[in-house]
Parts: sequence; C-alpha cells; structure tokens
Amino acid sequence: MMDIPKQYSPQEIENKWSEYWEKGRFFHADPSKKGTPYTIVIPPPNVTAALHMGHALNNTVQDILVRWRRMQGYNTFWVTGTDHAGIATQNVVERKLRLENTTRHEIGREDFVKRVWKWREEYGGKIINQLKRLGCSCDWERERFTLDEGLSNAVQEVFVRLYEKGLIYQNNFIINWCPRCLTALSDEEVEHREIEGALYHIAYKIKKSDAFIVVATTRPETLLGDTAIALNPKDPRYEQLKDKTIILPVIGREIPVIGDDFVDPSFGTGIVKVTPAHDPNDFEMGRRHNLPSVNVMHEDGTMNENAGHYNGMYRFDCRKKLVEELKQSGQIIKIERHIHAVGHCYRCDTIVEPRLSLQWFVNMKPLAKPAIDAVKDGKIKIYPERWVKVYLDWMENIRDWCISRQIWWGHRIPVWKCTECGKIFVGKSIDDIPAGCDRKNIVQDEDVLDTWFSSWLWPFSTLGWPQKTEELAFYYPTDTLVTAPEILFFWVARMIMAGLEFMGDVPFRDVYLHGTVRDDTGTKMSKSLGNTIDPLDVIEEFGTDALRFSMILITAEGQDVYLSPKKFEIGRNFANKIWNASRFLLMNFGEETTAFKAFDRSLFSTDDWYIVGTLHECIKHVTDSLGKFRINEAAQTIYDFFWHCYCDRYIEAVKTVLYGDDEKLKANTRKILFYVLDNTLRILHPLMPFITEELWHRLHQICPDDSQIESFKTIALALWPEYDATLVDHEMIQLVEHKYELISAARNLRSEYDIPATNTIRFVLKPENGFMDKFSETEREIIKKMMRAESLAIKPDYFPESALPSAVVKAGTLYMPLEGVFDKNKEIERLTDKLSKLKSSLNSIERKLSNKDFVDKAPSEVVEKERIKAKELSEQVQKIQNNLQFIQQISS
Repeated sequence: MMDIPKQYSPQEIENKWSEYWEKGRFFHADPSKKGTPYTIVIPPPNVTAALHMGHALNNTVQDILVRWRRMQGYNTFWVTGTDHAGIATQNVVERKLRLENTTRHEIGREDFVKRVWKWREEYGGKIINQLKRLGCSCDWERERFTLDEGLSNAVQEVFVRLYEKGLIYQNNFIINWCPRCLTALSDEEVEHREIEGALYHIAYKIKKSDAFIVVATTRPETLLGDTAIALNPKDPRYEQLKDKTIILPVIGREIPVIGDDFVDPSFGTGIVKVTPAHDPNDFEMGRRHNLPSVNVMHEDGTMNENAGHYNGMYRFDCRKKLVEELKQSGQIIKIERHIHAVGHCYRCDTIVEPRLSLQWFVNMKPLAKPAIDAVKDGKIKIYPERWVKVYLDWMENIRDWCISRQIWWGHRIPVWKCTECGKIFVGKSIDDIPAGCDRKNIVQDEDVLDTWFSSWLWPFSTLGWPQKTEELAFYYPTDTLVTAPEILFFWVARMIMAGLEFMGDVPFRDVYLHGTVRDDTGTKMSKSLGNTIDPLDVIEEFGTDALRFSMILITAEGQDVYLSPKKFEIGRNFANKIWNASRFLLMNFGEETTAFKAFDRSLFSTDDWYIVGTLHECIKHVTDSLGKFRINEAAQTIYDFFWHCYCDRYIEAVKTVLYGDDEKLKANTRKILFYVLDNTLRILHPLMPFITEELWHRLHQICPDDSQIESFKTIALALWPEYDATLVDHEMIQLVEHKYELISAARNLRSEYDIPATNTIRFVLKPENGFMDKFSETEREIIKKMMRAESLAIKPDYFPESALPSAVVKAGTLYMPLEGVFDKNKEIERLTDKLSKLKSSLNSIERKLSNKDFVDKAPSEVVEKERIKAKELSEQVQKIQNNLQFIQQISS
C-alpha cells in the first residue's frame, strides 16, 4: 500500500516542484530541436511591480496555453522579462532620495541613473520570483529587460530607421503634460475620468463700447493666455463683432475677433476663447490665423510671468483667486455645475495640462495602414471579436505619437546637436556622427524615449533582432498574445505596426484580451480603494493551484472577473477532492506492478464504458475549448467530469468490485481507474500544475515497468491525451446517465420525506423500454446499493393502488411505498411546523421589501439578496404545501 498523506498540503509540494522544474530546465527553449514552434511573449511587468490579481489572471492564462502546447509536442518558448517603466521607476527612486533630503537634480543625471540601476538590481527581481510562485513555465534562462544591451540596440536601430524614413520628427505641438512627473505623455497615457467641475461664464468687454460678450470655460486660469475670440463666420448673430477688438479680463490685453469654421454655433453662446498654448484645438486655430501663443504656466503647474500678478501661484489657486476678482469686477455672469471628462496622468493621477512644447513624434498613419489590413484580412485574430471594431476605429483615426519624455531613466534619444552651428545628427552613438563639427561642441538630446517605444519591439527584440539569431528565425512570428484590453492601443496595436514595419510579418497570430479583475461588487480593484486581494496571501491560505483554478473557472472569455476571498474555496475544495480521490485509488492499487493501461474491453461493465467514454468526450471538449480561448469552459468540463462522473459515480459504483472476490474484474477495474486518473491529471496539469505533478509521480511510482517517468521526467512533458472514438459509446453513456438520474431520484424522494438513511426502502420501478434489462445482476445490485434501497422491484405493468411518492425519469417511473417507513401523522406534524417557520421568515422579508425606505436607501446588492431569498423561501413553501397535500391522500 502506498504511503500518501491524508491531507493535501500545497505549501509542502509547490516549492519542491518549482525547484525541480527549474533545475531540470524543462521549460528551456531550444530552436535546434526543430519541430513546430509555439511562442508567447509575456506582457513585461514593470520592474517596480508586485504581483497583483491582474498579473495572476494574465499569467495563469498564458501558462495554461504554453503548458498545453508543450504537452502536445510543440517546441514552446515563453519569453519572460520586465519593463524598465520610465516614469514609475524614476518616481520610486525619487521618493527614496526625498527621504535622504536630496533630489535627482542635486546629485546629477549620471549618479541618479546609477542609483536607479542599483535599485533595479536589489528589487527588480521581485516580480519574477512571484511569477515563479504562480507556477509560470517561462524560459527563465532567457529573461529580458527593456533596458538591457540587446533591447537598447534594437531601440536605437528603430529610431534611426524611422528618422531616416522621415517618420520621426521634432516640432512644437500641444501635448499632454504632467506637472507632477514633469514630462510629456502620449494620448494613451492619459486616463480621462468624469469629475464634477464648473462652467464659468465670463464677460469680455468690447473695445470702445459699453457692450460685452460672454464666453464659457472650465479653465478660467487659461484666459490669461487668450490671444483671440472666435466665432463661426456663417453665424448671423455676430455680424457686428467682425473686426472688433476685445479687452482681455484682468490682464487688459487687446485681442482680435476671428472667424473660423471649427466653432460650433449651436454650442453654448457660439463664441469661444482661443488659447493656442493651452488647448489642442485652439493651437490648430492659432496656426490657421497666425495667432501668437502665450504660455502662462511653468512646467510644475505654477503660473509664470505671463500671468501678471498671479505669477508663482499654483494653477488651481490661481483659478480660485481669478474667479474672486472677476466676481468683484462684475465679469462673472454665472457659474454652472458641470460634469466633464478630465485627463489624469496614468502614473501619478495628477490632472494633466495641455501644453505647447517642443517634442519628438512618430508619424503613425503610414505605419497604421498595414496593421489595419492585417486584422481585416484575418492574419491576426482578436478574441473576443467585439474588440476588433474598437481596434479598427482607433487605428483609422490614429494620431501622431509623442515619444519624448522629460525624465532621466530610460532610453536616451539618439540625437545629437552641435552647440556651435545648431546642426542635428541622428545615430546609434556619437561615433556614428560624421566628421565636421568639433566633438567638444556635440551634446546629446536630454530627453528619453517613451517606455512603450521599447515595448512595441518586444516580440522580436527579445529574440535577438536586429541580429539574425537562430531564435528569431525559428520562433518569430509568435503565436498568441494574452493581455488586457486597457493596453490594446498602448501596446498591442503598436507591436503590430512595428512587427510589420521591421520584420515584414505580423508579431503574433492570435490576441486574447481577458477581462478586468474586480471585487465582488463590480468595482475595479485598486490600492487607493482598499479593495485589492494579494495573490500571495491567497497562495499562502489556499495554494497556488486553488488560486489559478478558481480564477479561471469563474472567468468567461473576455469577461471581467468578480473576486472575493471566499471564491478561492472553489479551487481549494477541488484540489482536496483530487487529492482524496487519488489517495483512495493509490491505496487500493496496493503493490501492483502491472502496466495499468492494458485494460480488457471484453470485461467492461456499463460503468466502465461510461467512464472511458466520458473521459474521451472530456478530452475532446477541453482540447477544443483551449483552442478557442474558452478556458473557463475547459476548467468547468474537467471539474464536472472528475468530481461527478469519476468520483461521485464511477468510484462509488466500482467499490463493490474492488472489495469483491473476482480478481480478474478487480484487476481490470484498477487498470481503468489508473488510465482515467492518469489522463485526467494530464488535461488538468496546465490549470493546476503542482498537485498534478505530485500525484502523477506518485501514480507512476507504483508501476516500475511503466516508462512514463523515465521518458518524460515530468508531467509537463508527458503527452497530451488524444481523443479515441473507439472508446466512446454514446448509447452506453446515455444509458448510464439515465441510471444515475434514477439513483438521484431515489435519494431525492428519501430526502423530501425526511426518511433517515438507516430506514430501509423498497422501491418499485416501472421501466421504460426495458431499461433494467440492459444491466447485469451485479450491476443491478450496485444500483440498488447506490439507491440505499432494501429492494428494487422491476414491474413493467405496475399501478399503485393508492397515491405514492414518485418520480418520473428517463428510465421510467420510480415509486416509493411508505408502508412501515414513516408515521403519517408525525410527518404531517413535522411538515406543518416547518411550513409555519418558513412562512414567518417569508412574511418578514416581504415586509422589508414592501418598505420603500429600505428599497430606496439600502445598497442595491442587499436589496437584491433579499429578493432572491424571498423567491427561494416562496418555492420552499409551495413544495411543502404540495407534499402535505399529497401525504394527506395517503392511506394510514
């Protein structure tokens, strides 16, 4: 008998197998082995990151796909690594400097960058170690970093190529500016959120007139930078304003009235202020009318010298003071409450400012066209399909990408300038600069590139590009990208453009966009809201496999996942079920040394045909579901098969055989049990790698002549089961399903009438289509035993003389005679008492739901729970009333 612990302890086995996998190099990719490649590149987590539930979901999905394909025989490569995360990482180190009472400017750029590298060496591996705890089967020997030498070379190569092609340029444009991070942001790095603000209606005086015009704005502090008032030239209401001059409030600067078709006459008053230095639309209007651009703010959001006596005030303090002064002068006509979308920095949550600034841009439209065609032509498929329209809409309206950032941590822009003549040079290093200018006068651009400028090259730069490596030739294009829809534009779309531009082929064939992780109220998990669940805490309490399985089971394709700590009990309970069932089987295999796979079909019972048939139907459905990214369906299929078909039905059914005297049947049953468990562990392995590895090894240790462990060393390399149609008898499966429906009906009848398990019941079955004739005497005994019946009479012509409890199932009609089983009067008394209590509870809830104050003021989820409870109680009341009515008809 095999010695196996009574209880499953994930903490004891997870570290063991994680170390075993890494030491064995089972996940190391080798292009020289050829075969069919399957490649996934990890969305590189920020080097500052700690594992959160979003990471857990994303990487579990990737690991499932990679482990599945590896077992199918593919030459798999899961590329791992981290992102240098320019702004986020710089912010972390700057906070440390503040604790030391210094700043990056005080220590200088070179020393600051050294400090960041040191921080990265000390803390940057945290997320990688946490991914290992999650069971990720990456090639850990090929970990990449977006600032490592190879990727830096790729970034420089791309910048130079795009510049030489005329697709990278520098110009003054309105960009998104973060006054906290002191850097430009791309449009995709700005998160727009609706907030409650105000719409200020301000009177602007007309020069040489007592009249005034009214302009509405949400940002009154920017009026200090107004250089014109605009109206639509076709708007007949303002003919008299043409060629007029307006006096700017507070500042007193004279500004013209211009006509521009951009102005919507139907919006507001039909008159708008024009602030070219602080609004993108105004900037374009200013260029059309040659208006000056007056910048009234410093980079940190304080007002500058152009703001007059507001110089030095923070922007929102200026707004408050300015509005007070306008009220005093009578120039505030009205202030309205106004809900509007305001841009926030995606890193520090500061409200961004549109700011006129000299920046580097990529012209995206020429790059977008092939990427649009790739999705339209089906070269790249996006799952769920609803995201295709979102992708195409964004790509067809793409704007140029601001790629320069005013920070120090990142890829320095490979542009040099001669301080003497002003000439600009672009090259991978200063050594690429042609002779002509004195090197002493050459200075490199101070800015660094947007973090995403390295990330968009990830699928091929991690494989060695621009070098022609063996890995690049074999593993590119990659196969599947698994990510969140939030970075569809940040990252996915840009990778498609980069792959087509620099590799001449798509970077991946399938894009699977999973949902967002939310708490059980539907709120997105966030540290600031305090509603996060730490995956490492879940692993400590429930185990890694429980975390993985629970998340996958409740996450439908592309849908958001709603989590609470209690939901991880699903995975823990399933792991315990797997362990306990496997322990029972291993203990019953004894010291068996026979190769268990060689079962004898001629000895099959109906239950034997049922279990091997449903196993192969399970294999088929799981394989199909994984191929369609319906991973939760794969999880549900395995769960239902193992828990219900294998444990609840088959194992219970064959206990009679295992404890019997027929050694031939016993041996064959053990072979079937082994075969089903072995195959189930294999298809479950991608979802629950640790427990399946442990049990698979234990299973094959009892079979010394079995070559599995010797051949594969790990279940991770064992072959994925193939569907065998010769083992699937659909008629037999249906027959056994009907049998278990009959057994369930018998148990339900006993439960409905509260008959204790110790009381013997004599059931009568009026079969349909000779149902019981298809079972052997041994099988009939097993059925009777599972029904907990003293006897099961088969009477095709049976008609009860009086009313009897019964159930109609596909096998026929099952009757439960009650004579001598229960006391009619006591049962009526019991049911009447139970009915009274249920009605009391129902009345209490109905009174609560009829209370308008409760319905209006209580949280909606609380009200909904009460409604569900009322519905359930109502159904119970109806059922007991029916039972009472039926029992009263029964003869005493």
